Amino acid sequence: MEIANKKAVIVGGASGFGRATAEALAKRGADVAILDRPQSKGQEVADGLGLTFYPVDVTDFTGTEQVLQQAVDALGGLHIAVTTAGGGTAERTVKKSGPHSLDSFRSSVDLNLIGTFNVSRLSAWHMSTNQPEDDERGVIINTASIAGYEGQVGQIPYSAAKGGVIGMTLVAARDLAPLGIRVVTIAPGMFLTPAYPVPAEQLEAHWGPQIPFPKRMGQPAEYATLVTSIVENDYLNGEVIRLDGALRFPPK
Repeated sequence: MEIANKKAVIVGGASGFGRATAEALAKRGADVAILDRPQSKGQEVADGLGLTFYPVDVTDFTGTEQVLQQAVDALGGLHIAVTTAGGGTAERTVKKSGPHSLDSFRSSVDLNLIGTFNVSRLSAWHMSTNQPEDDERGVIINTASIAGYEGQVGQIPYSAAKGGVIGMTLVAARDLAPLGIRVVTIAPGMFLTPAYPVPAEQLEAHWGPQIPFPKRMGQPAEYATLVTSIVENDYLNGEVIRLDGALRFPPK
């Protein structure tokens, strides 16, 4: 799919992977809408890139449907949807104070898995109305994590949710194949994004030496480069692509 003149929605586009992706797609000539939390820097980022910002909390599933509809109406269609919203907290299954909080588990699944599926299903519906271009109507790119394969101690909710995103990739691609809509998931390793409440230098010093090659943490622009490659390569479908420098998480 050619990127120029396509309509794209980036969920989580105010920072990190999403911001880099919005910038990359816009530079290639796509018409891009940024969706992110109301308290994010979404408006500032959108203004800087000459794009449009729509505030939304992806765990508000009804609200997400309404905001996505607004964005698609303003864009005049939808060809590319990228979901990058996510996050998690560390908590062991059993602690000194008792078992893992069920509420925190549900919250993580709502954010990382159900929120991703909600945007995917709604995006696919909008894409299904497109006129096909070389038999293709759209591409959905979701974000998992290598924690979905080898989660660390305390990552049960996050790993379970990201594992769910990984697991639904092939099924979604098969479901949507008759409509000419592709589904691909990126599973990043350790990247320097604002998601971590730790200074970048400290993160780099800890993780850089553990990554086989290159011996550094990833940059959001490298995620965005993969997004543009997926959009342009029509034969990438139903695949989960690890973007991790060959890192495999240790237990801790």
